[in-house]
Amino acid sequence: MSKRRSSYRRRRSQAAQPSRYSFAIAILLGAVVVGGAIGVAPSLAERTGATVAYGAPIGGCRVTDGDTIRCGDERIRLLAIDAPELPGHCQGRRHCAPGDPFASTESLRSAMTGSLTIDRVGKDHYGRTLARVAGAQGDLSCWQLSRDQAIYRSDWDDGFRVARTCPKAIL
Repeated sequence: MSKRRSSYRRRRSQAAQPSRYSFAIAILLGAVVVGGAIGVAPSLAERTGATVAYGAPIGGCRVTDGDTIRCGDERIRLLAIDAPELPGHCQGRRHCAPGDPFASTESLRSAMTGSLTIDRVGKDHYGRTLARVAGAQGDLSCWQLSRDQAIYRSDWDDGFRVARTCPKAIL
């Protein structure tokens, strides 16, 4: 093989190898994209004064506790939040949210004004509908978080829907 051809192959194989910083740069760029997706969309909605409304209207709802409502026969667990448990509900080795369960329940009751709309996400292990629900005060999970009546649970936030809806409330 000629010296010229050998030199060309060596330069070409070196050029095709990624630098040792490529992986770190890719992670940083990914973080910027994800951060933008979580942070930009809600802030645009806040600047334009858009209200939160989800697809399907629901009615006949009442509050069960700080993170659960009942609309007719459907029990709905608000997505991504954990509110303090009413007396007798936090037993055994469960890790329950701190705070006053009666204040949390009353806070949610005060937010359930106007027409309610729902974005159903799935079901939990108790058979309750997991959903985002919005009323005249906006998203109910965000309402509870912004008033310190519940804690945010990222492991319960399917698709980071609540994180995108109210990023300031989860910080």
